[in-house]
Amino acid sequence: MHKTPITTPRLLLQLLPLLPLTLLAGQAQAASLQAAADALNAGNTASVTIAGTGKWFQFGQAPAPSLAWPEFDVSNYKTAINYDKAAARVQITRIQTVDPKRERPTAVEQKPDQYVSGVQAWNASVAANGTSTYSQQRASLEERRAEIWSTPHGFIKAALANNATSKPLKTGVEVSFNADGKYRYVGFINKNNQLEQVKTWIDNPVLGDTELLTKFSQYKDFGGQPYPAHIVRSLGGHPVLDLQVAELQVNAPVDIATPAEVSSAAAPAITVTSTKLAEGVYHLTGGTHNSVAIEQADHIVIVEAPLSEERSLAVIAKAKEIIPGKPIKYLINTHAHFDHSGGLRTYVDEGAIIVTHQVNQAYYQKIWANQHKLNPDRLALSRSRARFDTFKTKHVLGDGKRSIEIYPIAGNTHNDAFALVYLPAEKILVEADAFNPPAANAAAVVPANPYSVNLYDNLKKLKLDVDQIAGLHGPKAVKLADLQTYIGVN
Repeated sequence: MHKTPITTPRLLLQLLPLLPLTLLAGQAQAASLQAAADALNAGNTASVTIAGTGKWFQFGQAPAPSLAWPEFDVSNYKTAINYDKAAARVQITRIQTVDPKRERPTAVEQKPDQYVSGVQAWNASVAANGTSTYSQQRASLEERRAEIWSTPHGFIKAALANNATSKPLKTGVEVSFNADGKYRYVGFINKNNQLEQVKTWIDNPVLGDTELLTKFSQYKDFGGQPYPAHIVRSLGGHPVLDLQVAELQVNAPVDIATPAEVSSAAAPAITVTSTKLAEGVYHLTGGTHNSVAIEQADHIVIVEAPLSEERSLAVIAKAKEIIPGKPIKYLINTHAHFDHSGGLRTYVDEGAIIVTHQVNQAYYQKIWANQHKLNPDRLALSRSRARFDTFKTKHVLGDGKRSIEIYPIAGNTHNDAFALVYLPAEKILVEADAFNPPAANAAAVVPANPYSVNLYDNLKKLKLDVDQIAGLHGPKAVKLADLQTYIGVN
């Protein structure tokens, strides 16, 4: 009997169930979490130590809303991670990169020594006599933990431990999981079973749920261990680290013990101290950053909302205590650096009008529309609409009795949308970062800080008759003579 030949496609269909399972599995796992784990030997890796050089960038300190974080040259970078204990130490030697377009204070080499272990984060510093001191860094805990799980071994180990799901893509596989109850991680593994990137989100008082993106490239052999030679980490849309990896050690001892003074320390109390500078004008100090409360006929004006909602709530409470029965109508913002704008959202919720340079309004409107689900603040819950009163040149807030003058600080390279506040009747200047009064016994700085020189030049050009300077850093107000002495003007 004549038999019809089986065509090639029909033959493949008939033989498919008979193909070895190992071959089928190999094809299905061309890019997979388990294959990537095997390639890194992640299951047998308890620790890694990485060393390299590159760039570090100062998050939240962009000189203008549209620009990247300021750049530093890193001559030495070393991180040691213990995955079993969720602990890490990062040591950096860095110095700010020279920018020919911006005059800055003389660069000083910095050597931060940063730690995280479990639910504790801290920094270490060594005094001239060799004594070590430790300072809690509660605000850095979330980011430092995220950095552990945003490394190749860390991501894969965490994915395997947290029942990750995999989504096949044309060029690899997307792996995602939730960790620590509320943090989502999404990674991409390419067809060579190399982790190319990890995304997660952490809370920031200015940006809300902020993307932490880490990219890995240039995989090479480090003593038998494949690992990326180039790592770029971005936070809030701009790089915060660009690292060329020179050395890798796997399973070297990494023992990070939490100092007793860190583990036993209570959360620092937020203290707001009020000092009367003139009738109805109060310098609100008590922390690293200050504010000023100004009483008007039927309302209160606050200058600056630094750091966080917690700080703003404490300042608001103090202002209402010393100036009872009046609402806060205006919040004057000197510039957009995160340490000086971290509490602005609280004043929006309070109903205050935000007075800021015209350049900042669109930026604030954009970032305040971000999600705040990780740590909802009052504005996220109330959804109040921000109101602005912006300026580009001299701007005056008045009540018929007291005038509050606001001026852009022209030509100051610290920030392109930078403002000072002046009370002409009281001869009080309020400013941030342009002049930070040094300690009484501090040595003279030569050359003088160009930000301070520029501030003094602005005061002369504007013909402002200043007596007191209420700095938004420092424990107390100083005199104009202190600024003159600092910059070497008689």
